[in-house]
Amino acid sequence: MSESFTMSVDADGVATIVWDLAGRSMNVLTEAGIVELGDCLERALGDPAVKGVVITSAKADFAGGMDLGVIARMKEAAGADPAKGVFDGVMALHGLLRRIERAGMDPKTLKGGKPVAWASPGLSAGIGTEIGLACHRRFLADRPGAKVGLPEILVGIFPGAGGTTRLTRMLGVMAAAPVLLEGRMLEPKAAKAAGLVDEVVAPGELLAAAKAWVLAARPEEIVKPWDAKGYKFPGGAPYSAGGFMTFVGASAMVHGKTQGVYPAARAMLSAIYEGALVPFDTALRIEARWFVGVLMNPSSGAMIRSLFLNKQALEKGANRPKVGDEKVRRLGVIGAGMMGAGIAHVAAEAGIAVVLIDRDQEAADRGRAGVEGLLADAVKRRRRSEAQAAETLARVTATADFAALAGCDLVVEAVFEDPAVKAETTRRAEAVLEKGAIFATNTSTLPITELAKASRDPADFIGIHFFSPVHKMSLVEIIRGRETGDRAVAKALDFVRQIRKTPIVVNDARFFYANRCIIPYINEGVRMVAEGVEPALVENAARSLGMPLGPLQLVDETSIDLGVKIAKATRAAMGAAYPDGAADAVLFALADEGRLGRKAKAGFYAYDDKGKRQGLWPELRRRWPAAEAQPEAAEVRLRLGMIQALEAVRALEEGVLTDIREGDVGAILGWGFMPWTGGPFGWLDILGAARAVEICDELAARHGPRFAAPALLREMAAKGESFYGRAMAQAA
Repeated sequence: MSESFTMSVDADGVATIVWDLAGRSMNVLTEAGIVELGDCLERALGDPAVKGVVITSAKADFAGGMDLGVIARMKEAAGADPAKGVFDGVMALHGLLRRIERAGMDPKTLKGGKPVAWASPGLSAGIGTEIGLACHRRFLADRPGAKVGLPEILVGIFPGAGGTTRLTRMLGVMAAAPVLLEGRMLEPKAAKAAGLVDEVVAPGELLAAAKAWVLAARPEEIVKPWDAKGYKFPGGAPYSAGGFMTFVGASAMVHGKTQGVYPAARAMLSAIYEGALVPFDTALRIEARWFVGVLMNPSSGAMIRSLFLNKQALEKGANRPKVGDEKVRRLGVIGAGMMGAGIAHVAAEAGIAVVLIDRDQEAADRGRAGVEGLLADAVKRRRRSEAQAAETLARVTATADFAALAGCDLVVEAVFEDPAVKAETTRRAEAVLEKGAIFATNTSTLPITELAKASRDPADFIGIHFFSPVHKMSLVEIIRGRETGDRAVAKALDFVRQIRKTPIVVNDARFFYANRCIIPYINEGVRMVAEGVEPALVENAARSLGMPLGPLQLVDETSIDLGVKIAKATRAAMGAAYPDGAADAVLFALADEGRLGRKAKAGFYAYDDKGKRQGLWPELRRRWPAAEAQPEAAEVRLRLGMIQALEAVRALEEGVLTDIREGDVGAILGWGFMPWTGGPFGWLDILGAARAVEICDELAARHGPRFAAPALLREMAAKGESFYGRAMAQAA
């Protein structure tokens, strides 16, 4: 029985190969699927009654990509030579897609082939799109949610089944760059304008249009440009004047975006450059070699593990308590500001009825208007139809009456960060909630265990920390208080899954996990300014680590006065153990002058009247003069990276984190921790525990005990262990 692909032939002689992976909502290519697709293709090409082929999907979308477990199994099957095993497997896949492309034609005369059309009913990513690129004409259904692209670069690899070679030979390097180097997924009209698809049709006409083209296709329409005599690389081959400038520009662009720390981007550009110098089939072998090199790189393995395997496991409930279904039926959101409106929006998008409450009707209506604005933007960007937007908005009821919370099985409070205000909100809400309803507080710093004291039942009280803006940020931090029960955790996890975000569960502690790690990063950067390190060196060192924002820009974005508030509260809580006095001297001085960050158009950076950054504030170097001897960039990078990683290890030691997968996924999605490393634990494993301890000892000797290696890290160094090796052994 077929697992993935089946074929039927209609009365007109068109063979339709249908992809429908059993037991999955989205098609992914498995080992069995590769074999089945090859078998269907051979039958269609070998049957004289078949005039042409359409490859499509029985699901709402075409494909989500390759089952990355296939690659892992290729490595395992190869034993002592995993690189050769992966290379042979990749070349076999190249062979299959090349057979689709040639479609039975004579390789010398380029005659005798059968037209093959690709018909995608919706989203197509990765290998699904690479299959499409091998076909002779590509049709895409014009419906909300339909997108086409090659997003492999976002998980640390690049399109290695011919997508890199084909797309650049179709479009040229610069036109292909947004798809290949940025991983952009294009909506139907944009995909057609870019040349990624040939025709955009109404969903109900998809198969009919593809079949009509197959029956009318002329022989010359099924010969790929690179197989035809006289083919020229778009924009010029690398050795031509135009091509030389193109590749120089592409190299600069790649380095500018990746800072040289992402091996996949460098490897992909090398595959494109070298492949452009040779015939197509040789270019495929070059692509495969670079692809295998990336797969064997520990950075790519760490990215795949965290951004695909671990992320997927957490989204499927890897750490969910063993209790029954806790999906949310009716949600209450208290506080209709930007955060509350964002929570209401994503919940309504997921089909949940929402009651949005604020202090008066006018404030509640403003929150609902915020939801309406987000939906209008989605319609403008063709991510939703007007009917879908109206249906979503209808799920949101705005009111000032707490009685409307009756019947809600989950309430999320997003009011002002003041314990007294939150306590009063909790009591008012629980007065009308049914027994067993779960109450969640959205807070980034306030202890959940303390806030739960205002609840009638702390077992039903939990923290749910959304990141802003809610509709864009994919991470949600769920905080278990000391008395929070398993059912509350399950309810929070099921809710996060409903709204299609990625959850991590942490135990209650100061700043939880994400803020606990990001605050030391900011403070280390600010501390270096106080020491006389050039601010530009601090910022550029951070970006060269792969951090999305330098610490000075980050504190400007989040606001300097918030940093001051957090510093004062932390100092009060820690007393003599407080480590960040040097950073406070800088933050407090800027705040006293009204330089509160971007919102004030003045902070570590200077801004124009519209709030656009104009570069670092020139006065910084006068207020905190640059030291005569500047540190090496490598040392600055280690300080900024290690201060975050060590805090993650301490969170694990103290039981705030209970799963390193959550620590790595949360770090990358929550604050952009060096994605090329796979997260802080992934980075320490790449360094090796022994080397990490050496770095800690060197930094601690020069800069103080905040860099002291945690006992867990020293123990692992002594035993020759790694975080993921230890976790796998414990799981086994």
